Amino acid sequence: MSTFYSITLAIHIAAGMMALFVAPGAMMAKKGKAWHRRWGRVYFWCMFVVALSAVVMALVKPNLFLLLLAVFSFYLSFSGYRVLYRKKPGARVPLLDWCVTGATVVASAAMAVYGASVLLGGNGFGTVMVVFGVLGTSGAGQDLRSFIRPSADKHAWFFKHMSGFLTSYIATVSAFSAVNFMFLPPVLRWLWPTVLGTAGLIAWSRHYRKKFARTVAPAAVGTSPPALASLAPHQVR
Repeated sequence: MSTFYSITLAIHIAAGMMALFVAPGAMMAKKGKAWHRRWGRVYFWCMFVVALSAVVMALVKPNLFLLLLAVFSFYLSFSGYRVLYRKKPGARVPLLDWCVTGATVVASAAMAVYGASVLLGGNGFGTVMVVFGVLGTSGAGQDLRSFIRPSADKHAWFFKHMSGFLTSYIATVSAFSAVNFMFLPPVLRWLWPTVLGTAGLIAWSRHYRKKFARTVAPAAVGTSPPALASLAPHQVR
């Protein structure tokens, strides 16, 4: 193993471990407050380093799966971060967002096709690539559609922000599990965080949707609650 590759791998591991332990701080901090934003930024840049180092390693020692996975995993945090710049209705979608999202659709579709070929070749690990590829293609494809036809929901940006960062964290836990939980079968090592994390994300989204719905429910019976437009997600715990 070359010195350059070893240093890149060390940086990759260090950034991944930092992301693994920083993310819960952002999750537990009050939404919209200083510490939530600080931990969120640290997590985002850790994931940037993780993805960049993964791309470098995949090019030094050709590894198509690692390269495609790096694009997929970084996009999750990228989409959750960038949506904060498009909170206002009718906000223009920057060219950067179009390019990165389009690249993710292509990379994810390629990972799904590659995984299918591996699976047909008798290697069960192809299942992991197919699952991640389908999730990436679906998620980035939905984002492209939202660029063209923005949601009328005033809180759509909040749920995109939340789902982007949480699914990115699921990917981080998956990588940690794949490397360290050797007592589990290979496919299970990669996919159990996705199964549990997706269930948790659905529950969390429902919780916040109910919270937001309750803020407008009194208006239907003639009371005078705070205007929905003035309610920021960070005011809801």
